[in-house]
Amino acid sequence: MRTRYAPSPTGFPHIGNYRTALFEWLAARHSGGQFVLRVEDTDRKRLVPGSIEGIMEGLRWLGLEWDEGPDIGGPYGPYLQSERLDTYKEYAEQLIASGHAYGCYCTEERLAAMRAEQEARKQPTGYDRRCRFLTAEERAAREAEGLSAVVRFAAPIKGTTTFHDFLRGDITVDNSTIDDMVLLKSDGYPTYNFANIIDDHLMNITHVIRGEEYIPSAPRYAQVYRALGWPEPVVVHVPLVLAPDRSKLAKRHGALPLLEYRALGYLPEAIVNFLVLLGWSYDDKKEFFTLDELIEVFDERRIGTSPAIFDKERLDWFNGQYIRCMTPEELTERALPFLLRGLPEDVAARLDRAYAARVIALDQERIKTLADVPALTSYFFVEQPEYDATLLLSKQLDAARAVATLDLLLPVLADVADWTHETLLATLDRFVTEHGFIRTKADGSTVPDRGPVFMLVRVAVSGRKETPGLPEMLEVLGKERTLRRLAFARAQLEQLTAE
Repeated sequence: MRTRYAPSPTGFPHIGNYRTALFEWLAARHSGGQFVLRVEDTDRKRLVPGSIEGIMEGLRWLGLEWDEGPDIGGPYGPYLQSERLDTYKEYAEQLIASGHAYGCYCTEERLAAMRAEQEARKQPTGYDRRCRFLTAEERAAREAEGLSAVVRFAAPIKGTTTFHDFLRGDITVDNSTIDDMVLLKSDGYPTYNFANIIDDHLMNITHVIRGEEYIPSAPRYAQVYRALGWPEPVVVHVPLVLAPDRSKLAKRHGALPLLEYRALGYLPEAIVNFLVLLGWSYDDKKEFFTLDELIEVFDERRIGTSPAIFDKERLDWFNGQYIRCMTPEELTERALPFLLRGLPEDVAARLDRAYAARVIALDQERIKTLADVPALTSYFFVEQPEYDATLLLSKQLDAARAVATLDLLLPVLADVADWTHETLLATLDRFVTEHGFIRTKADGSTVPDRGPVFMLVRVAVSGRKETPGLPEMLEVLGKERTLRRLAFARAQLEQLTAE
């Protein structure tokens, strides 16, 4: 197979757009063929600076390298449509010479009035073919006036056109519903509908994988192929991607530019895994695939025809699962750019990676995206976290009793020689029991109650009520830092008692 991804650089493609690229890439790789990147930059008014580079960066981030393209060339280049204008002109003139196309001199004002009249009569809108049947003299007169012209395809007026969709079979359309589409604009640039046909043929593309929204255009493309006498590629129209409520997918549903997901801390392998299952499945059991596994098992016959649902929560779940499968060292390496941006400059400059790996490992089960890491772990890296001292209080421990508890606990922890989470847990449990922290169960029996002491220590060392396991956290924080923060908390509590 030779497949192509042909984005338009009129912006930065959203994540769903890359699903098509993924299907095309996998089909080519599975067959041992080539994946071509072609940039369709003929809509000059809507070009966005930097979008070509952004498109390429997105593909590379996902691991979808191309075999031919604007940056690396290839045997069928150039791969920027703006550099192929002479080619499109040549084939437009060939279609005119064979009677399959013609010059159209209608102005924008005339076309707008025509559409308005059609709408008023509740008729389908479309070109009325006014210029199709001009005589040679009439054309010459218009040329003499210096009127600019577009080139339109002379679509068959009667009968039907049948094209073959790989997933749906033959689809037949009445030719009376198809108007004469523009092939070349008056500025010499081709329309998408013409350029993609010419390029797919000249670049020897064997399989065109595109969205279902192109089905209405498919009979037009088939007519042009046949007018040129060219074989048609295999066409696979993949299902739409819809929002969870089955409405059109929009930004509010998660249809963000792909690289925004990178900035939000998502992993490319999670994105790939999520995207491939939007409209394709291997079986009803397997959910996780590496790119190599996908290359091995991908079969375009397993693409469905029902709309796929873009579920952002499922993407978050995939991302979390991939994060949990990483080693602490690998996760730290991936999270480091986010962590460094989230820390004060002086702290980031002297960051100890081994220490960071121990810290991040504690929160690995709670991390959904790499961007979560700074917020979850920042208190491990600062000298003293800031917090509201009232967080240290609880129903069981008012300010005075919390001070008394810390007065008893500080020397106990200072005497711990083996600062490991096992020893710390045993020490804290013993302290809870010896100092009468108990709770009564429903049956009237009593058991040690870790809650008040553990929460007091947790807030004192982190400034938060939700953290990783307390003994594990204390082990990573280290003895000196733990004792300093407990002493600081005690001073805060004393101020509360004074108030």
